[in-house]
Amino acid sequence: MEFDFCANPRLYFGAGKLSRLPDLAGKFGKKLLLITGAASFVNGPHWEPLLKECNAAGIALYTADIQGEPRPEDIDGIVERYAGRPVDAVAAVGGGSVLDAGKAVSAMLLQEGPVADFLEGVGTRTHDGRKVPFIAVPTTAGTGSEATKNAVLTRTGANGFKKSLRHDNFMPDAVLVDPELALGCPADITAACGMDALTQLLESLVSTKASPMTDALCISGLEGFGTALQRCVMEDPEDIHGRSCLAYGAYLSGLALANAGLGVVHGFAPVIGAIKGMPHGKVCGALLAAATRENITALLDQDPAHPALEKYARAGWLLAGRASHTDPSAGCRRLLGLLEEWTERFDMSRLGVYGITPANIGPVVDAAGQKNNPVHLSGEVMKKILKMCL
Repeated sequence: MEFDFCANPRLYFGAGKLSRLPDLAGKFGKKLLLITGAASFVNGPHWEPLLKECNAAGIALYTADIQGEPRPEDIDGIVERYAGRPVDAVAAVGGGSVLDAGKAVSAMLLQEGPVADFLEGVGTRTHDGRKVPFIAVPTTAGTGSEATKNAVLTRTGANGFKKSLRHDNFMPDAVLVDPELALGCPADITAACGMDALTQLLESLVSTKASPMTDALCISGLEGFGTALQRCVMEDPEDIHGRSCLAYGAYLSGLALANAGLGVVHGFAPVIGAIKGMPHGKVCGALLAAATRENITALLDQDPAHPALEKYARAGWLLAGRASHTDPSAGCRRLLGLLEEWTERFDMSRLGVYGITPANIGPVVDAAGQKNNPVHLSGEVMKKILKMCL
């Protein structure tokens, strides 16, 4: 047995942990650059108490906000505004896009030149890993960016891209996961974020780079996740236990993907997001059921004894809230049934809603990857997945 594993130096998990932010920031210095979403957090109940706590701790705040998925120009603008000031730490409080923005800003404050120069597949420069200390505070349970070493930046349009700024040093120095921050999150956002985290748990579990460590994380994250997702989306958005389960699963999904990699859904997602601006969680929610069905079908055809089939089966029973069953085929059927049911119940948008047409299918498949998928899918099968989800 041999594997590498990368994780945050420190995680603080639980209701009310946001109050630890001033103390954590103070360990790095007294000047904090705080990045938030455009309106949601600063207009919510936690903003004024946080300001008072920072003031009491002698923390001087600089602020910046991000609207939507961060563009390279957004990062360059924030860096230009604050590069000449003594910033001791960067903290980001928000969804995955805000966390990615904060991660990128912390990585670029000590660098010269635009961030696009350092993006994978776009730029030609290699980042040296120097950064300003970064604290991640997620307010949604989705991307797991709080546990990853990359920041995804987007440029939409015909020549668009979704590419990563990546380095092992970009793993957040500290993470505050406070499930109270997600209370009352709208159902559509909860569902899209939840389906993103679920996709990451499943794809990491069956990844060709999976290890006993990532398997354990994914299995733990899947326990209770299905019940919590249904409850928070369909029944009670104020359920703190459900929000805690989702936040826990999302964090573990980030740790798992950072170490095991992902599969075909995440091969499609950045391509579709770059072309049409479809939100990442919506892409995952639209594709997960169809892609998982085709993976299982291909595995049964090519290698019925493949260990990924047992993993899929176990995931099915965990999401159903039942003990493992001895029949892998029954577990796989259960998994596919749940994914298809949730795609419909959570009203996951079809690709066509965001302007994806049959004419886009060929170019998307040509650009998409399936690097760590448990089975190689032919181009025709990849096209079939997209056609099913138009």
